[in-house]
Amino acid sequence: MSVICVGTMAFDAIETPFGKVDQIVGGSGTYVAYAASNFVTPIQQISIVGYDFPQEEMDEMTKRGVSLEGVEIVKDKKSFFWSGKYHLDMNSRDTLVTDLNVLADFNPVVPESYQGAEFLILGNLAPEIQLSVINQLTTRPKLIVMDTMNFWMDIAMDGLKEVLKKVDVLLVNDAEARQLSGELSLVKAAKSIMEMGPKFLIIKKGEHGALLFHESHVFFAPALPLEEVFDPTGAGDTFAGGFIGHLAKTKDISFENMKTAIIVGSAMASFCVEKFGPERLKEITKEDIDTRLSEFVQLVNFDIDLV
Repeated sequence: MSVICVGTMAFDAIETPFGKVDQIVGGSGTYVAYAASNFVTPIQQISIVGYDFPQEEMDEMTKRGVSLEGVEIVKDKKSFFWSGKYHLDMNSRDTLVTDLNVLADFNPVVPESYQGAEFLILGNLAPEIQLSVINQLTTRPKLIVMDTMNFWMDIAMDGLKEVLKKVDVLLVNDAEARQLSGELSLVKAAKSIMEMGPKFLIIKKGEHGALLFHESHVFFAPALPLEEVFDPTGAGDTFAGGFIGHLAKTKDISFENMKTAIIVGSAMASFCVEKFGPERLKEITKEDIDTRLSEFVQLVNFDIDLV
């Protein structure tokens, strides 16, 4: 059960109240692949990197069942680089540096071996890149999941709306949902966004969990209260990887199964924030994931005595 993942493979420099790292591997595609490969393989990666992207990182991904045939390596340019500093609440951050480097020339090509994939996840990239990948697929995947952000709403809203017509699931945070829809109420925002194309909408609320909307149905999944949040970078992408990984593994894209997929995504994201970059995701085992999922079950289960 193959999953195509389109996203960045990059370098980050991150400063949080708990520490600082000057260069660590990051990128939406990296986080999605590390999370999703715990549930299904192959993850068919489409990305672009420069000469400086570490071979050992490529080897690690390959070992986990990530196909890199769709990753373009540009020999004379650097990889995409992002630097950010988180505020004390860890929910807000300032972007300090964004060097597009190879990403400025990213024109993705879907390898022939990727055709026929049943699941497609589009990481947070320019809408024309997302649309290009969809249009290259000879058979429409069973499910197309898309992530985006306020930046594209500011500069490429028309293109964004074109992609929205072609996807099944949209992932945004609450501020982005309000901006995209022009509605303050998240329920009204969800209705408006689903009229743009997606059948399902996931609104991420960081440490306050996530909402899943479909038709007139709403599901709320809490986030696991963590003693330490070390670095939130990539948590949303890790969530997306866990979400689509579970759906691809179970081959079930019903609303009921998406509820479970959101819990799986939240569990994976809870690992991601425990260390800088994707380091924690490289360490966890199936047993760790099962234990964390059982903690989520305990969190949402309750007994009530009716008097």
